Amino acid sequence: MNERKVVDESHVPLGEVVPRVGTKFAYLYDFGDSWEHDLILEAILLPETTAQYPTCIGGERRTPPEDVGGITGYEEYLAVLADPEHEEHGNMLQWRGQFDPESFAPDQVNQGLRKKFRSRKMAKSSSLAQN
Repeated sequence: MNERKVVDESHVPLGEVVPRVGTKFAYLYDFGDSWEHDLILEAILLPETTAQYPTCIGGERRTPPEDVGGITGYEEYLAVLADPEHEEHGNMLQWRGQFDPESFAPDQVNQGLRKKFRSRKMAKSSSLAQN
């Protein structure tokens, strides 16, 4: 049986989990909805001195809404949105508003990354200042 090793990523540098090009690994997001992603490290590039990291350089499709119910819930959500005659169509629009699953905006992703990692840096800085 091929059992996967589970690693709490909050305590391990990524380089230890994914040490070299060609490393394949799975990432499970949201244990309740089980969004499992199979990933492979394709390249390791030298960082650009003017870039802020992490940064998104590309992608496809929009992120599914939180708590949509995993893959089957997301498929149902998209079907309901696509059918104005569906009895739940109005409720879904009220819950999330308009949603285009094909849209993807790296600028929006990077804005979220900057916000998330700026708050982590600020928390780390204030923690260090208190010690």
